[in-house]
Amino acid sequence: MPLIIISGLPSSGKSTRAQELHTFFTSQGKVVKIVTENVAIPKAGFQKNEYFADSQKEKIVRADLKSEALRLLNKDDVVILDAGNYIKGYRYELYCATKSARTSQCTIYCGIPKDTAWQFNCKRSKTEQNFGGTDDELDNSDIVYTKEIFDALCLRFEEPHGNSRWDSPLFTIFPEDEISFDEVYKALFESALPPPNKSTQNAPLSSTNYLFELDKLTQDVINTVIASRKIGVLGAVKYKNNLTINVPSDMNASQLNRLRRQFLNYNKLHTSTGSNLDSAAQLFVQFLNSNFNK
Repeated sequence: MPLIIISGLPSSGKSTRAQELHTFFTSQGKVVKIVTENVAIPKAGFQKNEYFADSQKEKIVRADLKSEALRLLNKDDVVILDAGNYIKGYRYELYCATKSARTSQCTIYCGIPKDTAWQFNCKRSKTEQNFGGTDDELDNSDIVYTKEIFDALCLRFEEPHGNSRWDSPLFTIFPEDEISFDEVYKALFESALPPPNKSTQNAPLSSTNYLFELDKLTQDVINTVIASRKIGVLGAVKYKNNLTINVPSDMNASQLNRLRRQFLNYNKLHTSTGSNLDSAAQLFVQFLNSNFNK
């Protein structure tokens, strides 16, 4: 049910804290799932320092992390989002999503002096050149940040604040501190949820609204493919981290948009009130994959 958002400078101990929380909540009989950028970045085919130097690549993986974390939310499990989460607006988006889903959340801020974080970074054992992760062992957490990327990430970081509702409740933990596990547990399982409001509640979709939302959704799928091509991703493209679009290398934007229009035209003829938007992305991806082979 709850979402734990880990935030902090590079090399501040975020993944260590995520594992500590995993161990604690597992001991309390909870199912715990960690969604981590340490795996998402190499899984997307990016090297660590190259990734953080490219805002478009960051945008793609951030969207995947958010989608995966929210997909896993349910009334029983604890989901831990282990990443820098350095953008205030991104944390606000997560807050709105968990509020809409009627789940609780908290923020764990790994506080640390910048110089100490740099010292921790220098003790890491791997570089990009000797990282040989396989599909089963993708984890770049031991790879050293370059000084340029480390400084850039520190400069970008927007520190969480407890007086901001999207960061609250906030637990600030320094390297020498222990996590107040009981307080985190109470915040997630024994505190009242914020009341929903109009901005976080979904009204039933009429057939007209459904087609409007479907148009936006299918365009987002196509934009994801085009953006991946622009940064050199060839072959299969991941959408929302759980759908695979098997795009031929010779497929261009106009061909993709022609298929999108075919899909939308078909839906205009077969849409009724109450059409399910939740399965639309999967249906569109299936439609694309089947037509690529024709």
